[in-house]
Amino acid sequence: MMYWDGNMGVWGYILMGVGFVLFWAAIITAIILFARSMGAGGRRYAGGAPGAGVAENLLAERFARGEIDETEYTARLTVLRRGRGG
Repeated sequence: MMYWDGNMGVWGYILMGVGFVLFWAAIITAIILFARSMGAGGRRYAGGAPGAGVAENLLAERFARGEIDETEYTARLTVLRRGRGG
């Protein structure tokens, strides 16, 4: 009966080192991705920039719910677009 003497050999140590690096790279990547997702409040904004179009989206939601009428919607939308240079 053959017994293993506990020596992994050169390839065993190389694979162990690569596995160690990959394990910690995965842990650090997961932490970074989690921190980035929580940094923006967990929300993604249209246009790629935080706050771009958010006010317009809220205004459109209020209009869709019937909280404001069409004239008020268009007037406020004009003010928002003029204020940001659009």
